[in-house]
Amino acid sequence: MMIKEARKKAGLTQLEFSKVFEIPVDTVKNWDAGRRNPPVWAEKLIIEKLERISEENKCGNT
Repeated sequence: MMIKEARKKAGLTQLEFSKVFEIPVDTVKNWDAGRRNPPVWAEKLIIEKLERISEENKCGNT
């Protein structure tokens, strides 16, 4: 799933992701495992935010 890949690229664990987005950790686990999927609109917004987090992490590491 795209959210899982973006989450990992941003360097967030499932628990950290859960706290940042205020999404229950069980929901995150279900998304990662492919058992459930968020609405398409939500997925797009989450991935956009994760990409920003990933970029901020890159800039902070150089």
